[in-house]
Amino acid sequence: MKALVYDGVETLTYRDMPDPVASSDHELIRIEAVGICGSDMHAYLGHDDRRPAPLILGHEAAGIIVGGAQDGKRVTINPLVTCNSCTACRSGRENLCAKRQIISMPPREGAFAQFVAMPVANLVEVPADVPLSKAALAEPLAVSWHGARLAVAALHPDDPRRALIIGGGAIGLAAALALRAMGVGEITITEPNAKRRGFLRDHCGENIVETTDASFSIVIDAVGYATTREAASARVAPGGVIVHIGLGEDRGGIDVRRLTLQEITFIGTYTYTAQDFRDTAAAIFDGRLGPLDWCRHMPLGEGADAFAALRQGTVAEPKIILIPEH
Repeated sequence: MKALVYDGVETLTYRDMPDPVASSDHELIRIEAVGICGSDMHAYLGHDDRRPAPLILGHEAAGIIVGGAQDGKRVTINPLVTCNSCTACRSGRENLCAKRQIISMPPREGAFAQFVAMPVANLVEVPADVPLSKAALAEPLAVSWHGARLAVAALHPDDPRRALIIGGGAIGLAAALALRAMGVGEITITEPNAKRRGFLRDHCGENIVETTDASFSIVIDAVGYATTREAASARVAPGGVIVHIGLGEDRGGIDVRRLTLQEITFIGTYTYTAQDFRDTAAAIFDGRLGPLDWCRHMPLGEGADAFAALRQGTVAEPKIILIPEH
């Protein structure tokens, strides 16, 4: 099969790779759409030791089952593979499984390819009227759905449902969509990239600014750098909630003294539960998350160009979806 392979820092090669194979518990999926994640960009820049070259990246995917009893079924892929038997898995917190694996990280190759093999339990059927390019958004949207759910659950019932999202990429925009679906009415996004601000304001109708001095009961850091954690610490209201989703860099920025004196809840969140993924897919299918028409589509064979454009900051859209050729 053809795949887009991470071969070294800022080096992606579109080349032949071995075909994955189906097994008794893995279906073979022909990938029809796969998104570029921020974690893919971190690997591309050489900032993720968990993703060593050479490796097929990509984990936001949807496609069609090939062969077997479910041949032809359209599915979106939950890329988080867990043991399904530990305490975390049995309690519905599969994202905390000590044996968790995710495609695009060894030992599992990713979905920037024509095919991938996945466990049956990780597949959610996609209705015929939902484009697979939209269904591929289930994974990044589930990340934000999970974070938004935790934020709303931690918020004091008497606090105003007023949220700040730091970062206008796909995760930040998805957090806004999820919070809105959960009843949070006032949402502000901060984003330093003027081109992206214009896109989110004009195309998506979001309330988006470069910076703000206002105070918010919920702050979601969808970037994860020291500077954004510093902003989150400053902008969260007393008794409020910070949800930290981004993984930009490991250290710095949290004002521990303010968090302590103002009884601010800080939640680190990683991926999503299997139920979060199913709930997000259902919200996509029934339209609760809006038209989801804010992606740029490019051929998988032009994936290196897509990464370079993201690196240069010239992409206004929050998400690039790569389309394999078959």
